[in-house]
Formats: sequence, C-alpha cells, structure tokens
Amino acid sequence: MRYLPLNDIERADMLARIGVGSIDDLFADIPADKRRPGLPNLPTRKGELEVERLLGRMAAKNTPASSVPFFVGAGAYKHHVPATVDHLIQRSEFLTSYTPYQPEIAQGTLQYLFEFQTQVAALAGMEVANASMYDGSTACGEAVLMAHRVTRRRKAVLSGGLHPQYAEVVRTLSGMAEDEVVTLPPDVAGTEDLLAAIDGSVSCVVVQTPDLFGNLRDLRAVADKCHAEGALLVAVVTEALSFGLVTPPGAMGADIVVGEGQSIGNGLNFGGPYVGLFATRSKYVRQMPGRLCGETVDSEGRRGFVLTLSTREQHIRRDKATSNICTNSGLCSLAFTIHMTLLGSAGLQRLARLNHAHAVRLHEALESLPQVEVLNKRYFNEFTLRLNKPAAAVVQALADKGIMAGVPVSRLHPGAGLDGLLLVASTEMNTDEDRAALVAGLKEVL
Repeated sequence: MRYLPLNDIERADMLARIGVGSIDDLFADIPADKRRPGLPNLPTRKGELEVERLLGRMAAKNTPASSVPFFVGAGAYKHHVPATVDHLIQRSEFLTSYTPYQPEIAQGTLQYLFEFQTQVAALAGMEVANASMYDGSTACGEAVLMAHRVTRRRKAVLSGGLHPQYAEVVRTLSGMAEDEVVTLPPDVAGTEDLLAAIDGSVSCVVVQTPDLFGNLRDLRAVADKCHAEGALLVAVVTEALSFGLVTPPGAMGADIVVGEGQSIGNGLNFGGPYVGLFATRSKYVRQMPGRLCGETVDSEGRRGFVLTLSTREQHIRRDKATSNICTNSGLCSLAFTIHMTLLGSAGLQRLARLNHAHAVRLHEALESLPQVEVLNKRYFNEFTLRLNKPAAAVVQALADKGIMAGVPVSRLHPGAGLDGLLLVASTEMNTDEDRAALVAGLKEVL
C-alpha cells in the first residue's frame, strides 16, 4: 500500500471527524442517476514494474510523427524544434517557475514574457500582445468576449473557413444563444460573402487565415466593412510559421489577432500543451484578457519588469474581470520565445519560405494524379485535395502502409457532404522521399 496508506481505522476516524457515517454520504448532493455504478473497468492494483510494462505496450501502439511520412496539419503541425529549446526550458529556474503571484520578484519570468509579447505583437502586426493564453481556440473564444465588451453587442459572425473546433470553443466560452453566433457553412474555396453578414448588430467577425482548408485570405475588405458598422475583425492564425511570409493580419486591418503558437518551439505533444497568442490595438488594451508584462526602471534607473495589467479573477472583482483564464502557458511561451530568438527575423522568413516551397513541390506532384484535384491556388503549407473516394478510408489505407496522409475533412465537418476532401500539410520536415511515398500510396489506393 505504498501510495494508498489509509486503513479502515484511519478512514473511520476521518469520517467521524467530519461528521458523516460513510464515504457515500459525501456524495449525497449528487443525484443518484448522475453517479457511475460500480468501478470502471480498470485493474484495481498493479506493481510498479507491471504498470511500466503495461503503459509501455500502450504507448507502442502510437506512431511517432517523425517515424513515417507525415502530412497531418489542420491546426497542429510537425516542425523541427532545435535541441537548444528543450535544453534551456529544462533549466531549473524555468522548469519550476509556475506563475508570478509576486511578480516583481520573478524578474526573469517577467522578462521573457515581455520578450514574448514583443515578438507576438511584431509577428501579428499589432501594437500590444498579452503574456499568452491556453491555446489558439481559447484565445479565439476570449477574443469574441472582448469584442462584446468593446462594442457592447452580442452577435458574432464566424467564417465558414474557421476551424470547427475553434467555433465550438467560441460557442462554449461565450455562452451565447444560437442566434447570437452566426456560423457560416464550410467554405472550401474561401470565397464566402462575409460582407453581407455584417450589420450594426454584429460585435465581431472571426476569420481564419490561412483558413481550415489552406486558403490565404485578404482581410482588408472585411475589415473596412466591420469598421463601417462599428464591429471588430478578429483574425485567427493556427499556423504561426505563416507569420514569416504572409501579410500579418494587423496590416490588413484586424482589430484582434489570435493564434496557435505551437509551430514555433513546441512539439505536437499528442495535442498539448500548446500556447495561445493574443494581440490587439493599444486602445483596447484594458479590455484584453490575461496578463500584460511591462518594462520600467527602478529608483536607481536600472531596467526592470512589472506586471502592468492582470485583470483576471485572481486580482479583481469577478464582475470586472476580463478573463477567467487563471494563468498563461508559461513554459510553452518560453519555448516559443527561445525558438523565435534563435531564428530571428531573417531565419523565420527563410523557414517560412522553405515550408511554402515544400508545399509547392507536393502540390505539383499531386496535380499529376488523375484521381486527385488540388483545390487551392493561394496557400502557405497546407491545402485541400478532392479525391475520388472517401478521404477517411484513403487515410486509413495509407496509415496501414505507414504513411500519415493528412486529415479527412469529414472528421472535422461530419455530415456536411465533404467526405471526399483531404487536408494535406507539408513542412520543412518532409523530404523528397516522403512526398514520393504519398504520391505512390495515393496512386495505389485510388
């Protein structure tokens, strides 16, 4: 009983101390029909060696992304993370640092968060960024809530090119009614008429670029219409590396830019933890959620860092809080900052060009297949294929051959009649041999 040291006498003493007759009495407030009957189908006890072997066998069922030709994207991308990043974030002063409750003591933490904010603001083409959010989807939900506060309206228009899981998080976080979240149909071509959906009742329009289907979006016309109607434009970026090559959303008129920073400094990590990016205009800074670190000088003129804004529930009355997110993704944002610092502006641009070039090579190779139609003309490192068979079955057949071909759109938009569409992402990690394997695999399966 190494990890469960309590015996029946000790449990009885605890129950007597708190004044209940049995453990079941502790759950009296939970309706009976909401309680799970009996124990889950799990082993009640195993030794440490047995657990290690069991978990090892379970882990061996996974296919590491680096071990096969890998073309999966749709919001999480396989990029090279320099060994320096992992080495530095494991230094004890970083790894054990949780969150700056006494911020001015944690000068190192505040400094790297300040640098992170500076990098994110520059990448997004905005004036100010916060110290990170949980991930891209929660940042998107918080952006909609912020737009409600700024405009004092409660209607959001979500583009049909927005990742559907981001849209679901928006609906969950905002608590808005069905008619207050207008979600347009899936927009494969990136040609939806967003302008017609914008009027004086709209608080914000949420547009992703590159969108779910890989289309690069020009946001300027949408931004102009939003501003004419008193609404805000929220731009979503799920592939942070695209900041190195495409026009930043801030330069196209976006009022809030949110994104997923996983591509820079962070591995796939089985879907998390990731790091949410959030940037906006200076005039909206007091409505921005999360933390904001600032630079100052002390009484002796020395450079120092402070927690400038932290209007969260931990620091302010609940009804005045701008966010219920309790912390930032500190270690993941540090990894982002280290990788960005190693790359620099020129390095980020070179890496972004390399990604696009790899995608172009794959695009050209796939266009030669008669059973495949490539739908995108303007893209970064991801695009959509129309196959002559259901994409989910094709992906499974190629997975059986050791090729991770991409993400079937039907997995993200079930029941939308998009069964033949396949999202394919190509990064700097893909080789000529990987691309040849995918082309040959599709020829055989199709």
